[in-house]
Amino acid sequence: MAASGQNRARTVLLTTASGFLGVAVWIGLSKSGIDGFPGPVSVADRARDLIEQGTLLSDLLASLQRVLLGFVLGVALAVPVGFAMGWYPVVRGLFEPWLQFFRMIPPLAIIPLAIVLMGIDETPKVFVIFLAAFLSSVVSTYQGVISVDKTLINAARVLGAGDRRLFIDVVVPASTPFILVGMRIGLGASWATVVAAELIASQGGLGYRMQQAQLYYELPTIFVSLIMIGLVGLAMDRLLLLAERRLTGWQERR
Repeated sequence: MAASGQNRARTVLLTTASGFLGVAVWIGLSKSGIDGFPGPVSVADRARDLIEQGTLLSDLLASLQRVLLGFVLGVALAVPVGFAMGWYPVVRGLFEPWLQFFRMIPPLAIIPLAIVLMGIDETPKVFVIFLAAFLSSVVSTYQGVISVDKTLINAARVLGAGDRRLFIDVVVPASTPFILVGMRIGLGASWATVVAAELIASQGGLGYRMQQAQLYYELPTIFVSLIMIGLVGLAMDRLLLLAERRLTGWQERR
């Protein structure tokens, strides 16, 4: 317990020091003579203006809604498909070539096609986010299933476990760390995709706001949007990391 408390305190200290170091580097860059590069004060002032106007909150909610919807749908489909591919060789043979094919195509490259086929409303944006989350999560889930220690499977069978009990009590718990890692990767891909989708066709969102700011060379507005994406994405990632620790407490950690 004492060692755990010391590790936690050290982590907090290092995180705080890293934050101060990052701000110091930012201030140094803003004073280095780079044309138009905003400092923390000007960015904070612009953030306050956007908050007072209600623009920042509306943009954040628009992007967050798209990310959550596409991410949840992608993960919800990826987990059963990944389990099926890992557990049934026939399903694996049918789906894996197509999975690897589409995995080589960046979701960002699908955006123009999605807009042409689905219009410029929310559907194409949510679809490409769904695709990004699905491809990341399904590969991790599939890898988790096929990576289950064969010794555990054989031991369960010796003890009389059928396929159903073996799957629930052995395969699912052993695959959970892989699934959660895939979800964290898919979350990052979802945010990257939503920003790109909003840059191309949108009437609101953090990506849309950055595009508008770029047209008028409003660098502080771009920085505000970037920081908001980073902070919200980091908070969501920390929640997934917390879930990972709760669900995989049995796993040995360094």
